[in-house]
Amino acid sequence: GVVFRAEDPILRRQIALKVMLADADADHISKDRFLREARAQAAVEHDHIVAIHQIGEEGGCPFIAMPLLRGQSLAEALQ
Repeated sequence: GVVFRAEDPILRRQIALKVMLADADADHISKDRFLREARAQAAVEHDHIVAIHQIGEEGGCPFIAMPLLRGQSLAEALQ
């Protein structure tokens, strides 16, 4: 998947929105794996694991909505 900075239109807050890549979109196995990932992440409460606000599907594209964390990207941290 890919993560975007987005806005929750109802709560009017910035969020991180993870969506499946378009080429994997039609594959039900990929969608199931994406949902399992969200469920596993939501089942764990830890300071180093981001919370899940919502999961869903829009226009056939599954998504996971999470808090937008401030700081540097993984690529920046690895440099």
